[in-house]
Amino acid sequence: MAQPVRDVSVRHVIRFLLNGQAVELGHVSPTETLLDYLRLSARLRGTKEGCAEGDCGACTVLVGRVADDELVYESVNACIRFMGSLDGCHVVTIEHLRGSDGGLHPVQKAMIDFHGSQCGFCTPGFVMALYALWMRNPRPTDAAIEKALQGNLCRCTGYEAIIRAARAISDYGTVMEDPLAAERASVLEKIAAMRDGRRVEIGEDSDRMIVPASLDDFAAILAAEPKATIVAGSTDVGLWVTKMMRDISPVVFIGHIEELRAIHAENGVVTIGAGVTYSDAFSFLAGRIPPLAQLIDRIGGEQIRNMGTIGGNIANGSPIGDTPPPLIALDAKLTLRRGDERRTIALEDFFIAYGKQDRAPGEFVEAVHVPIPQPDSHFAIYKISKRREEDITAALGAFHLALDAQGNVASIRIAYGGMAATPRRASAVEAVLIGKPWNEATVEAAIDAYSVDYQPLTDMRASAEYRLLVARNLLRRFFIETQGEVPHRRSIEAA
Repeated sequence: MAQPVRDVSVRHVIRFLLNGQAVELGHVSPTETLLDYLRLSARLRGTKEGCAEGDCGACTVLVGRVADDELVYESVNACIRFMGSLDGCHVVTIEHLRGSDGGLHPVQKAMIDFHGSQCGFCTPGFVMALYALWMRNPRPTDAAIEKALQGNLCRCTGYEAIIRAARAISDYGTVMEDPLAAERASVLEKIAAMRDGRRVEIGEDSDRMIVPASLDDFAAILAAEPKATIVAGSTDVGLWVTKMMRDISPVVFIGHIEELRAIHAENGVVTIGAGVTYSDAFSFLAGRIPPLAQLIDRIGGEQIRNMGTIGGNIANGSPIGDTPPPLIALDAKLTLRRGDERRTIALEDFFIAYGKQDRAPGEFVEAVHVPIPQPDSHFAIYKISKRREEDITAALGAFHLALDAQGNVASIRIAYGGMAATPRRASAVEAVLIGKPWNEATVEAAIDAYSVDYQPLTDMRASAEYRLLVARNLLRRFFIETQGEVPHRRSIEAA
């Protein structure tokens, strides 16, 4: 078992840039959110609290981080972003926006001219979300605009005016003239100086937080403090604090660890570090495993996808986590690490029971290894939720099918979320299908086996009867689509 890394020096302050100011904080709670700091301490009140759970986007700010020696700005939800995760970052709020002439910013001008603000409460969040989009895509399509605004809610139903404003931003100025672009080199230099390779420790007893110096340092810290709460993106843990008032100390923040943010493909397998965000995974997976990338587009809004991680989605063990079922269907493997020791297991074996995973004290998820489907196989994912965008899953089915030369089922893996206490394969259904001709009669013969595999619960998202009916209909849908037909989404998802 590894011991704490003894040659790592420690500092007792977090350091970041807030707009144009360098900030050092030595007295900060591990559960203090960026939103509370901005409004209560920094007195920057343009950032609003609407929901305190990352749903409405009124609290949207930009956080700049260093990735591959470049400064990348992303929209995030300040209401569930903890201060400890900001070490070595640049936080940009609505108050910092300005045009190249010192006047209004192009985003603000467009919003005014196209009447994109009504009551005004949500406007700062929309402006910051559009600012992030504009910086990376100055002439976005309507689809890109809608995707960027998935995590922003307008109570006055002013979306059409906001979208018109988004189309026109570049008519008011260019990204190259933007102050953040002009200041990028100096900001990068300041952040690089803050990222000194030291561990951060603040607080004591029941009010402590740690920012590891490296992956090895994190492994050593967790081995010494196995009851610590690990925070990567805080899209779940944030709600533990803001909604459930849970005590999560000591907290170890790992979102900055570059080794955990690596993603690469080798020998037909994509290896995803546990700290890879949904947004980063989307970019990499879109051309390799398209259905998985398409699913990511329906996880939260842009702000959540910029914060949340695939490793966190797995490690939390939620029965309605979106990524485990498709990863299980693809026969993904999981690397777990404890100190200097590693072991690799099948992802489906990681989930033991509700709230219980195969993870020893001091052990953490380091990476997930996902086989890329063969070109002649069929792979599909179907998420059922009350809203199509930014909603929690009621049921999710994932299917991976390979046929032999005669059109028989050579192999099939079917996994669901929302149907049991853990993400789980439909083993009885699979058994009926294996070796049989892939036709409607075979599919219908397997339908009754669903009641063997699953006895779902009724809750606020769906009844047990609905979930079981949907699960069966998703197999039918998958069969139809493998025949080259695309059923009407509304009729299937409302089944």
